[in-house]
Amino acid sequence: MSKTNPSWVARQRRKAHIRKTVRGDAARPRLCVFRSANHIYAQVIDDVSGTTLAAASTLSPELKELEGHKGNRSAAAKVGELVARKAKEAGVERVAFDRNGFLYHGRIKALADAAREAGLDF
Repeated sequence: MSKTNPSWVARQRRKAHIRKTVRGDAARPRLCVFRSANHIYAQVIDDVSGTTLAAASTLSPELKELEGHKGNRSAAAKVGELVARKAKEAGVERVAFDRNGFLYHGRIKALADAAREAGLDF
């Protein structure tokens, strides 16, 4: 997107506002979500050490069984379950949710709800 696109500018403002307060550490890493038109990505990040503890997306090998378009709510829910399972394997129980400037509805909400149901606490 162009840097003059009003929706892009609005998302960057929301993103900066969120990131002022949301920080991930070893005790409570950050669950960061990014969505594009065709895919959705999620990763659990420890900002103090600068490491990614767990990651999942609609491009992950574990989600090859997904048929059709992967930019929908059902695919986002599968990614939420997968990232929660990987985070729990890495020893993470609690996370801080970083919606990355995206509005909390649709695919972002579906991913968050599925991660909560799979056992992540945020």
